[in-house]
Amino acid sequence: MGHRRKAREIALQILYQVDVSKIDAGEAIQLFQDNFGMSQEAVEFSTQLIECTLDHLTEIDDLIKTCSEHWSLDRMSKVDRNILRTAVCEFLYFDDIPPKVTLNEAIDIGKNYGSDNSGSFINGILDAMYSKLWEKNED
Repeated sequence: MGHRRKAREIALQILYQVDVSKIDAGEAIQLFQDNFGMSQEAVEFSTQLIECTLDHLTEIDDLIKTCSEHWSLDRMSKVDRNILRTAVCEFLYFDDIPPKVTLNEAIDIGKNYGSDNSGSFINGILDAMYSKLWEKNED
């Protein structure tokens, strides 16, 4: 498994912890590092992804809402919601990562960590988001 895949999984776990327990992200990152071995590359990328996601959370959530017809953020599982958040963050702020890579990674992580329907749920929302963002950029 590549360090970015591992970092995305770590980011999901930490954002889930922040979402559930409402602790500070820095504290959650430190707790994770203290209890689980992580490569330096995974630490760096996951920390960037977590901080960027939380720094732009309102904007990211607003974009997710526009592409999640009939689904409020509160109705989504915490796992799916945080996978979507990190993927949208990558779409918007990580220009070095091809959007299709982000899309595929999010779907795979959803299949591994979410419910039986998470992969298709995440795919539907991110596919709509991808179309919206890149059609907007073409205009």
